[in-house]
This record gives sequence, structure tokens and C-alpha cells, in this order.
Amino acid sequence: QVQVMESGGGLVQAGGSLRLSCVASGNSVVSINVMGWYRQAAGKERELVAESVTRGDTKYSDSVKGRFTISRDKTQKRVYLQMDSLKPEDTAVYFCNYRARSLSFWGQGTQVTVSS
Repeated sequence: QVQVMESGGGLVQAGGSLRLSCVASGNSVVSINVMGWYRQAAGKERELVAESVTRGDTKYSDSVKGRFTISRDKTQKRVYLQMDSLKPEDTAVYFCNYRARSLSFWGQGTQVTVSS
């Protein structure tokens, strides 16, 4: 199995920054995988924020493009999300996702709150 755990959330003022971290572990983790970040705001559906297919291949939602940066440490099975110029609408629970071999695993989420 694969265990996924994210951290780094918190409370920040609008315009501030946060850095989220996620690690995938367990005896089923493989180096060829996709890891990404999703978020779910209160009363809203879960949405993709950013995804890393390979070390140099990334995807971002339009709402965060230019402000957020996803990066990988494939040796350690880790993924990061650097969030800059945060806005109140970024407030949500952020989830880390790992998928490989047609299987998907999720972390429990970390709360990000951006105040005006």
C-alpha cells in the first residue's frame, strides 16, 4: 500500500506565502508516478491545483498559474507546492494525491486559510 501525508498549511494574510509538502511512502511506492495537489473549499467541489507527471512536466489550474509552483523530489517520493501572492479565494483544504498503475491514494488534507 501507499501512505500519503501532507503538511504545511496554516493561516496567512492576503499576499503572503505558504509552502506545502507531501510524502508518499510504503512498499508499493514506485518511482514512475504522478503526484499533485487538489483543494476543496467549503461548499465547493474538489479541484485540481497543480500536478507533476515527471520532474520537468507540470500542470496548473488557471487560477493559480504564475503564483503557485509545484516541484518534485522523486528520490524521496516528495512533492511541494510553493504558494505565493495568496488570495482569500485560495482558502481551502489542500490534498496531496499519488497515483500509479491505475491506483490513486490521498492524504488527509491540510487547511490553508488566507485572510483579507
